[in-house]
Amino acid sequence: MSATALETAPDSLAGFTVGVTATRRREEFGALLERRGARVVSAPAIRLVPLEQDGELLDATRLALAAPIDDVVITTGVGFRGWMAAAEGWGLSGELTGALAAARLLTRGPKARGAVRAAGLTDHWTPATESCDEVKDHLLAQDLDGRRIAVQLHGEPLAAFVADLRRAGAEVIEVPVYRWLPYRDTSPLRRLVSQAVTGAVDAVAFTSAPAVLAMLREARARGQEEALLGAFSSGVVAACVGPVTAHPLVERGVPTLQPERSRLGALARALARHLPEFGVARVDAGGHRLEIRGHAVVVDGELRPLPPAPMAVLKRLAGKPGHVVSRADLRLVLPGSSHARESAEHAVEMAVTRLRRALGPAGIVETVVKRGYRLAVR
Repeated sequence: MSATALETAPDSLAGFTVGVTATRRREEFGALLERRGARVVSAPAIRLVPLEQDGELLDATRLALAAPIDDVVITTGVGFRGWMAAAEGWGLSGELTGALAAARLLTRGPKARGAVRAAGLTDHWTPATESCDEVKDHLLAQDLDGRRIAVQLHGEPLAAFVADLRRAGAEVIEVPVYRWLPYRDTSPLRRLVSQAVTGAVDAVAFTSAPAVLAMLREARARGQEEALLGAFSSGVVAACVGPVTAHPLVERGVPTLQPERSRLGALARALARHLPEFGVARVDAGGHRLEIRGHAVVVDGELRPLPPAPMAVLKRLAGKPGHVVSRADLRLVLPGSSHARESAEHAVEMAVTRLRRALGPAGIVETVVKRGYRLAVR
């Protein structure tokens, strides 16, 4: 493969592969990553199913309207708009708008607040962290005994949130505006699980907790859940748009990368800062500066994409810079290589030949006769 004539910026994602599990706005998010140089693997994990025709939402709306509502927790802008649209279809728009106008509206973040204001309503309070936990703490700091609180769900139950409010004496009406279901075609997500387990992607980006749960569920069905969690804990970055999204992974002890603000642009910037700093091995070999990234190497500032086998060899050599790595050892890291000795040794030789050709300058990878190969590091 030929080199790409560019000087990689400190926040460039060139040479990295990022899996994207989003369904809504996945093209927008993928474009944000690709503009920074990333290779994007799209694997929608879930699909959004509106409940306009669902009796569960209608029942919850009628229950909320049966008596004055004191507080309404609005967790998402799209969910609030869906609720208002459904009420209009049922002929309940005026009644619901009147009930909401008389209540305190607590919005989880700016998008929910914007949807409330677009409906001509006044928001009462929005947490700085855009966290449901902060909304809950704000409510629990008050006397909730006998208060009627409607909680707009965002695709999954808020069991602990609702239970804590009820223990404080509130009557809580759960409003399931939409629910998440598995994406119809699960094959892209299945492939992404395998890519994450084998380290073929450098990061997986999540924009909702249901997407995290869907990927874990897919891995569990394949007997790879522990391997996936291990990959997220030891090299593959689990990038989450915010604490609500990260919660299922944090519960399992998995470290996550989160932006300061829960926005797609902020998530892309967080990845662009993190991967070049922590996902790069740097070494000087044969008088040249190498930066080894996910699927490419930067040689003296030039990005050079590598196929999987040469990249596996380079990463193994870079793991022991200057030391000889035997052919037998390199055989083990080749993706899909045969276990037959002769064919495997030939595969190693071919991978080294392709690696040298891709790197460009001679003398970076040295052959040590009858022993193996080494990076030319003093």
